Amino acid sequence: MLLDSIVKRTPIAKGWSSDRKYLAEAAGGSVYLLRISPLNRLEAVKNGFGRMRDLADMGVSICLPLEQGVCAEGVYCIQSWIDGTDAEQWIPARSGEQQYAYGLEAGRLLKSIHSISAPEGVLPWGERYGRKIDRKISMYQSCPLRYENDGVFLRYLEENRNLLKDRPQTFQHGDYHIGNMMVDRDGKLVVIDFDRWDYGDPWEEFNRIVWSAQTSEPFAAGMVDGYFNGTVPVEFWRFLALYISCNTLGSLPWAIDFGEGEIQTMRDQAAQVLIWYSRMKTPVPSCYGRGRSEWKGAGLSCRKCIPKE
Repeated sequence: MLLDSIVKRTPIAKGWSSDRKYLAEAAGGSVYLLRISPLNRLEAVKNGFGRMRDLADMGVSICLPLEQGVCAEGVYCIQSWIDGTDAEQWIPARSGEQQYAYGLEAGRLLKSIHSISAPEGVLPWGERYGRKIDRKISMYQSCPLRYENDGVFLRYLEENRNLLKDRPQTFQHGDYHIGNMMVDRDGKLVVIDFDRWDYGDPWEEFNRIVWSAQTSEPFAAGMVDGYFNGTVPVEFWRFLALYISCNTLGSLPWAIDFGEGEIQTMRDQAAQVLIWYSRMKTPVPSCYGRGRSEWKGAGLSCRKCIPKE
C-alpha cells in the first residue's frame, strides 16, 4: 500500500475543511497529498474518490486520486501533489487576456465535471434546494447580525424559487472557485479539493463565482463563457442571482464562529453583490461585462495565452 511507504508528514493548515491534510513524503522521495477524514465520512470519501477516478480517466485536469482506505486515524485518501502555485495568487498577476483565458479553461473543466450524471433516486432538485433556502433564511433570521438592504436578497429568493422545479442534477465539485485551483509549473490549471462534492443542479456550481470575481473579474467572466462555449442562456443569470442570494444570506451566520475578520469579509461581499446587480434590478452582474471585449482577444485559447516561466 502507498500509505505504508510514507515516512514523513508535514501538516497543511490552509483551507476550511475539517480534514487533516499533509504533504506526505514516501521512502523513495516521492511526495503526495494525504487527507484524513473522520470515520463517519467513509462512504462520502469512497464515493467522492470514485468520481474523481472517473474524471481522471476522462483526462480532466484534477489532483489525481491514488489510494483510499481506512487506517487507525480514520478514512484516508492519497492524491497527487501539485507542484505549482495557488491560482488565486498567480492568475491576478497576469494580463487581463491571460486571466480571462484561465477562466475559459476553468469553465471547460467544470463542464467536464458536470458530465457525470447524478444517480437515480436523488431527490428532485426543487425539493432539495427549496429546503436549503428555508434553512438559510431561518439561520439568517436567527442570527444576531444583519446585512444592510438584506430585504433585497430575501425578496429575490421568494420571487424566484419557483425556477428550481425540474432542474437536471449532475456530479458537483461542491466548492468551485479560484481558491480551489492551482497552476502547475507548466502553466496548467488544476482543480483540487473535492471534499465537498455533491449531486445537484450544475448551474448551482457557480454560486462561489463571487470569490473568483473579487480576485479576478476577467477570470470569472471567462469561466462563464468557457462553460457555455460563449453562448450564455438568458435564464442562467436568474439562477445565478438566486444561488448567490442564498449563499450570501447563509454566509453571515456561518462567519460568526470565525471572528470579526470573516464577518466583515461577508459584509463586504454582500455589499459588492448588491453593486454588481444594482440591488438585484439588473439580471447580468456588471463584473461579467466590464472589459470583456478587451479580455477575449481573437480566438484565444488557454494554452496559447499562458507564458512559460
